[in-house]
Amino acid sequence: MKLFTTKQIALLDQYTIKNEPIEDIDLMERAALQITNWIIQRFSNERKFIFFAGPGNNGGDALAVARQMAELDFQCEVRLMDFGKDLKGSPAINWQRLEDQNKVELKKISTIDACTDVDENDVFVDGLFGSGLSRPLEGLPAQIVSFMNQTTNTIIAIDIPSGLMGEDNTGNNFENIVRADFTLTLQFPKLSFFFAENEQFAGDWEVLPIGLHPDGIEQEHSDFHWLEKADIRKILPVHSKFDHKGTLGHALLVSGSFGKMGAAVLASKACLRAGVGLLTTHVPRLGYTILQTSVPEAMASVDQHDSVITEFPKLDPYSAIGIGPGIDQKHNTRKALCALLECARVPLVLDADALNILSMQKEWLEKLPAGSVLTPHPGEFRRMVGEAENSYQYLQKQIQFSKDHNCVVVLKGAYTSISSPSGKLWFNSTGNPGMATGGSGDALTGIILGLLAQGLSSEEAAQIGVYIHGLAGDIAAKELSEFSMLAGDLINHLGNAFKKLI
Repeated sequence: MKLFTTKQIALLDQYTIKNEPIEDIDLMERAALQITNWIIQRFSNERKFIFFAGPGNNGGDALAVARQMAELDFQCEVRLMDFGKDLKGSPAINWQRLEDQNKVELKKISTIDACTDVDENDVFVDGLFGSGLSRPLEGLPAQIVSFMNQTTNTIIAIDIPSGLMGEDNTGNNFENIVRADFTLTLQFPKLSFFFAENEQFAGDWEVLPIGLHPDGIEQEHSDFHWLEKADIRKILPVHSKFDHKGTLGHALLVSGSFGKMGAAVLASKACLRAGVGLLTTHVPRLGYTILQTSVPEAMASVDQHDSVITEFPKLDPYSAIGIGPGIDQKHNTRKALCALLECARVPLVLDADALNILSMQKEWLEKLPAGSVLTPHPGEFRRMVGEAENSYQYLQKQIQFSKDHNCVVVLKGAYTSISSPSGKLWFNSTGNPGMATGGSGDALTGIILGLLAQGLSSEEAAQIGVYIHGLAGDIAAKELSEFSMLAGDLINHLGNAFKKLI
């Protein structure tokens, strides 16, 4: 799925109206019907629904939903903000339809006192302002938002919580944004939904299709994408009957140190589960027995040092190289990383301490082999690129970093984002909070390394790796619960995850 800015979505609305063709009021009715169906499937008609509506199209959507629900014997009340001007266009038509229907209590409110009479069981439907908002709310709208947020009532936002902007919320007043329990976004999720600081506003969001014209969507350019199963199926490698371990790649993983050999074990297991033909894991001398016992399918390369990485084997046999999980940041390890960056002629996957070392030696970033994949969590990324005010600004830094250093960046989080040197970016749709446990990132490094070694491009390996990592985590969570998951559990479910894609 392409993701678009709010301005682009408005253009797609107009394209649909012109080229389907369809009247604006009928497109609004179609969108409202999707929202109505979602609500009536989840809420009882014993509860009262209070619609807070603004004068624009978001308010028009709310008015249409109120009428449709009233026809289905739901008790609905509309509170329309009154700024002393008559409604225009489709919102005016929907207001007139409500008056003609005469089943919904209609109120125009010009002060906050006029909208505070509610019951704690009432459901609020937020239709004050949509995604076209460009400045913080103030005055009466801000007062209504504050009132809604201070109650314990369930809040359903139409398209986007009022006060939240679709992309960049730098300078916004977070006190004046609706804190929705559910957001029913139309056709496309908004970019701001993917940022951690906005979870408190969007709540549980769901995309409702409203039939925007496919030709318009196809023609409208976007560098942002929502990564789904169909996308992964298109790029998942297909093995030949005559493939063997020599044709499915040979990966080198440089990992582990005293007290952190678990990282090497987890990354190795995940790499092998990702389908690589051969894996050699280079470990400190103390890790030899641990690795050979825990992962007999991996070959061991043993460092001359007992407890840390100080070197690496000859690189000729390897089609991809991973380094970082559990390697620590000792002086000799830093020297080994620098030497590896200078010698490697195949893409690297860098994670954990490899990234921490790079953040201390930023000039080494120029040594990255083309197409390398970096997998930082937010703290590691912040140390590499510096501070920013919010997630949107970090997103811009991520995109620019990939361009500047000709690499793929996998910024881990709830909606892990993958940026490429071309400027494209994908948000992942799989995964759950149960994966927020030690070793989960090591597993992701191993998966991406295993895919990269099989000859996939860096972008493809990152996309498949991130998606399948999250999907395995989702399968594990269903079996074990999010609370009790371990990193090893998602590795054990990688096979089931791949089965869902084949």
